[in-house]
Amino acid sequence: MFAPRWAAFAHRGGAGHPDLVGKENTVAAFRHAVGMGYRYLEIDVHATIDDQLVVFHDDDLRRVAGGRGAIADRTSAEVATLRVGRSEPIPSLDEVLETFPQTRFNIDLKNTGAVAALVRTIDRHRAHDRVCVASFSIERLREFRRQMGRRVPTSVSPVGVAWNGYVPLLPRLLNSPGTALQVPLTQQVGKRSIPVLTSRLLRHAHLAGKVVHVWTIDDPLEMHRLLDMGVDGIVSDRTDLLKQVFVDRGIWEDR
Repeated sequence: MFAPRWAAFAHRGGAGHPDLVGKENTVAAFRHAVGMGYRYLEIDVHATIDDQLVVFHDDDLRRVAGGRGAIADRTSAEVATLRVGRSEPIPSLDEVLETFPQTRFNIDLKNTGAVAALVRTIDRHRAHDRVCVASFSIERLREFRRQMGRRVPTSVSPVGVAWNGYVPLLPRLLNSPGTALQVPLTQQVGKRSIPVLTSRLLRHAHLAGKVVHVWTIDDPLEMHRLLDMGVDGIVSDRTDLLKQVFVDRGIWEDR
């Protein structure tokens, strides 16, 4: 999953690319990123009420698809009638895995019902070696690991990362079954913005044999700074800018 020294991730397929406004997490966005040479796509999955996985970020349909309610309260047939940005269908995970058989996916579990469905989907497509599973919920990650075992890499939970950022010995980081730390630059705690990514966190993560990916970075100067720090991957909405930074540094690897 993490063979390249530096990984460039298209966040939701490149949600901030000028040609993709309003088309996040759609086949059109993924095809665009893959056409640019991206090997890694960051996507989100929800389970519908009839236990089918669809690629969608928000709990609520309003912002992206102009609908009402949550994906979890809709059937897959109902979801199939909706459109992202008034033009693009909401894809199923089955469709995405089948359409892009050479692409690798960082999959964010967005609701509890998606856990068992994701295990079945990965098994059905034999996609164990081309996905990494993440979640903001430590309970979802634990349940996914319990059902899937060690056959699929997972991220360290954000709770674990935040805890590890502010204690001396980082024992949870060293012992976590997660392969990757996927972190923001900072975390809002009350009225304070606390740094999450630090040189110390990077050093201990690498000593533990883990990789560090940072999200969501759309500023080229920040991308250069993070690569200079030694991060292993960057997740960006601006796939055009991230690719240019990687090309300029001579680390871009086409598909």
